[in-house]
Amino acid sequence: MSGVALYSGTFDPLTNGHLDIIRQGVALFKRVVIAIGVHPGKAPWLTFEERAETIATAAAAEGFGDKVVVVSFDGLVVDAAREQGACAILRGLRDGSDFDYEMQMAGMNGTLAPSIRTVFLPASPGLRHISGTLVRQIAALGGDVSAFAPAASVEALKRAIERREKTKA
Repeated sequence: MSGVALYSGTFDPLTNGHLDIIRQGVALFKRVVIAIGVHPGKAPWLTFEERAETIATAAAAEGFGDKVVVVSFDGLVVDAAREQGACAILRGLRDGSDFDYEMQMAGMNGTLAPSIRTVFLPASPGLRHISGTLVRQIAALGGDVSAFAPAASVEALKRAIERREKTKA
């Protein structure tokens, strides 16, 4: 395939599962735009800047070069896709529950923007169990998350935990 694909999420933190989907997207598309959702009602552990930096660092380590671009968005995914000139929205699937939810979203997005296709990419077998929520929980309890996230994400999580501890005191 050619063209631009948009991969949206909170990426709080970027996990090896996310990186797997990015890797697959880069193999299929000329460019993959990673769109970090920034919503006033949500309180992510990592700042937008930290999330963008971890993605850029991981993309560089993977050798993606200029095939990966990071942006923020705060509205509809289809609007972000249009703004970036994307012909497709990438979505990763870990299991059947992901599929059910993502099919609903694909249907809604397809109605809102019929020219933008949703492309489902299956998570690699060894990564299907990884979720950002579980990575944050393990990190918060002092566990080693290096098997689940790139080094830049692990370090960013450590800093976020330190910030959270300071605000508790």
